[in-house]
Amino acid sequence: MRLERVELLHVALPLVTPFRTSFGTMTSKDTFLLRVVTDEAEGWSEFAADPEPLYCSEFVAGAETVIRDFLLPRVAALPEPTTAALAPAMAAVKGHELAKAALETALLDAELRGYGMPIATFLGSVRDRVPAGVSVGIKNSLPELLDDVEKYLDEGYVRIKLKIEPGWDVDPVRAVRERFGDALPLQVDANTAYTLADAPHLRKLDAFDLLLIEEPLAENNLHAHAQLQRRLTTPVCLDESIHTASDAASAIAMDACRVINVKPARVGGYTEARRIHDLATAHGVPVWCGGMLETGIGRAPNLALAALPGFTLPGDTSASRRYFAEDITEPFVLEDGHLPVPTSPGIGIAPLPDTLARFTTATRVLYSR
Repeated sequence: MRLERVELLHVALPLVTPFRTSFGTMTSKDTFLLRVVTDEAEGWSEFAADPEPLYCSEFVAGAETVIRDFLLPRVAALPEPTTAALAPAMAAVKGHELAKAALETALLDAELRGYGMPIATFLGSVRDRVPAGVSVGIKNSLPELLDDVEKYLDEGYVRIKLKIEPGWDVDPVRAVRERFGDALPLQVDANTAYTLADAPHLRKLDAFDLLLIEEPLAENNLHAHAQLQRRLTTPVCLDESIHTASDAASAIAMDACRVINVKPARVGGYTEARRIHDLATAHGVPVWCGGMLETGIGRAPNLALAALPGFTLPGDTSASRRYFAEDITEPFVLEDGHLPVPTSPGIGIAPLPDTLARFTTATRVLYSR
């Protein structure tokens, strides 16, 4: 396989409703896609982070620079830019996992299309559909929250995740439990909004039989999360703190978490995501696939990952219409609470040319042989 061309397409898709978390409110998905052309096929990927470094340290403009000036020259110098060769070639660039994931995924897509192999086969997926959960942002009132949860349950979602922050935590969880019952699979996500001093308050959530509390404390502070887990019966789940399989191993050894959210973009791509899955499964730690409000380009391979055997909890791989009135790919549609795993070669999906053109705000050539 020989690298011929790499294009970057900035896209902006309006969200159907604003999505509020503890670190801000999003009204659109404003990011970029990578299109990689080899002598055998083309591949696509989506950069998962945002224009501002609020969820994580990476952001759209910075990632473009990292890919263009530091990652691509190393990859282009390879005799053959196969997926197996990418991680060693990019290792000299510290961090920037989301940028690395975008480049790896686009090249993996092209490589697998050349073989005629779906990413589900490459990863070792064992299911042809996966249960779909939904993430519910912070709302202005409890009635608004309850209306949204009811709507998502009516649509068929099998698990509800509530975003929380100080001042919006115990009351919304209690309201959802009282309205929809104890049988509803329910979890919360704090996006690092609390400190260890909040442990007595967070312990109040133990009363609601939650699946987990996600990333309650500062990112990368495994020691504090381990201390918090000792004070809670609710399982702590780590998201932002897990960047590599090594991080996951440390967290498990310290009992800093009892569940792991695997976001392929956050850990540098699908090969590292599979390593984390394998490690967690070997230690009896359940994993699930988180979401980054992806378009269909990012959602498709996430569904394949979520079909691995260790993904025993429903993920955030919601239907396309959860976020977009119109996606840049054929939409993923919820059926009986599940979404289908793509079966076509590569990531199993590609942009619709006319739709992509309408949502593209700029195009740049990053590499051309």
